[in-house]
Amino acid sequence: MKYLFAFLIFSQTLMANGDWGQNGHRTVGETAEKHLKTKVSKKINKILSGQSIAEASTYADEIKSDKAYDEYKPWHYANAPFDKDYVDAEKNPDGDIVAGIQECIKQLKTKSLTKKDEQFYLKMLIHLIGDMHQPLHFGLEEDKGANDFKVKWFNKPTNLHRVWDTQMIESYNMSYTELTANLPELSKSEIKSIQSGTLMDWVEEVRGLTREVYKSAKQDENLSYRYMYDWFGTVKTQMKKAGIRLAVILNDIYA
Repeated sequence: MKYLFAFLIFSQTLMANGDWGQNGHRTVGETAEKHLKTKVSKKINKILSGQSIAEASTYADEIKSDKAYDEYKPWHYANAPFDKDYVDAEKNPDGDIVAGIQECIKQLKTKSLTKKDEQFYLKMLIHLIGDMHQPLHFGLEEDKGANDFKVKWFNKPTNLHRVWDTQMIESYNMSYTELTANLPELSKSEIKSIQSGTLMDWVEEVRGLTREVYKSAKQDENLSYRYMYDWFGTVKTQMKKAGIRLAVILNDIYA
C-alpha cells in the first residue's frame, strides 16, 4: 500500500510540475505517430526498443526528480518580454527550450550517438516540442511563466500555467488515445500550412498566442465552464500542431 501511495504522490508531482501533463504529452506523441513516414517510424521504434512515442513523451518530466539531470530543467521553457521577438531577447545562459530543441536535433543528426544517448536526445526532443506548443512555456520571467499568476479553477486555488498544462485536459476527462481521436480534423492544406515554416516561425506563432493567454484571465479570477468553452479548443489545436511538427522534425532527421 505504501508503494501505491508513493506512486500517487510521484504522479501528482509530475502533473503539478509537468508540461501539458502526462495525457497532453502522450496525445502529442500519438499524433506525431500518425504523420511519420513508415521507415522513420520503424527506425524510431528500434531506437526506443519498442516503446511508443506516446509513452516516451513524459521522460523529460520524469527525470526532473533526479538531480543528475538538473542541467536540463531550463530546457522546458523560455522567458522573453512581449515587446521583443525571441531572437532579440536576452537568453538564459543556462539554456532554454529553443536551445534545447536545437541541441537535440543537432545531436540526433550526427548519426554517431550511442543507443543510450540517442534514446535520451530523442525522448527529450519529443517532450520539448510538446512543451513548445503550450503557450505559457514562453511566459514572462517575472511571474515564472504564469506559475505565479494566481487564479481558481472551479473554485480551487491554482495558477494560470497549471490550468493550461493539465487542468483543462483533466476536466475533459479522456484518455490520451480518446483525446487524440477527438483533436480537430484538418484538411490537407491546413496540415501543410502547419508543417511549413522554421522552428523560429513556430516559436513566434506560439508567443503570439502567449500574449493572448495572458489577457484571458485576471489575477484571482475563478475560471470554470466558460473558460473551458473559450479556450479548450485552442489547447486541442496546439496539441495537434505539436504532433504534426514533431513528425516534420523526426522525418527530417531519420528519413
